[in-house]
Amino acid sequence: MTVSSLPLLNASLNGLCAALLATAYYFIRHKQINRHRNTMLAAVAVSVVFLFSYITYHYIVGVTTFPGQGPVRGLYFTVLLTHTVLAVSNVPLVIITLRAGLGGRYRRHRKIARWTLPIWFYISVTGVLIYLMLYQIDYS
Repeated sequence: MTVSSLPLLNASLNGLCAALLATAYYFIRHKQINRHRNTMLAAVAVSVVFLFSYITYHYIVGVTTFPGQGPVRGLYFTVLLTHTVLAVSNVPLVIITLRAGLGGRYRRHRKIARWTLPIWFYISVTGVLIYLMLYQIDYS
């Protein structure tokens, strides 16, 4: 694996995380608690691998510049800003939600998860969108 392959890996991890979150939501809605727990633990693991890969890439490469101009540039930075702010703020929410669920404090878990899940899902989906806008769209 090369450094240049890390953005695709990161987008794939984000996509996988979004799929795991949607699946875990389905499981909890159908009272499949063990499947929900295991799927959420997998989503956390995927997110940890993503974070390691993301930090590694930016440590080596530095800042990535957006190649587009015009209105798409404003759209990109709006998505990037919301993605980044929510990603940073969601880390403690994920930890609190995870600890409450694993600790059997289900009322607290549900209360926090109502916020954590949609934010985390948004972060995962916009992570894929950011990859597509940076690396897959030709703006010339």
